[in-house]
Amino acid sequence: MSQYFLIESKSPFESTEVIHDYQLASDLAKSGHEVTLFLVENGVLATRSTIIPSELANLNSVKVLADRFSLEERGIEYSEVNSGIQISTISSVADAMGQGQKTLWL
Repeated sequence: MSQYFLIESKSPFESTEVIHDYQLASDLAKSGHEVTLFLVENGVLATRSTIIPSELANLNSVKVLADRFSLEERGIEYSEVNSGIQISTISSVADAMGQGQKTLWL
């Protein structure tokens, strides 16, 4: 199956479209694809353990990454990030593209 690297820059608190993006990631994973969801810019606002939307928390079989710089710029401490989300850097995008993953900015 294919590898997908999805980039989400919007917060679900500012756009209802984001929940559909989470659903796309889930549907691709359920279809047997390897899926990574990279949260960047305001996308990281949903990573806090205390306010994480259930649609994001329940992304089984989807690897979820949060951009370190975006977290720092928004004053989100690493200890606040939901345990199912890995902290990463923007170089993850270049790595995914270099590996031939289908990269989509949502």
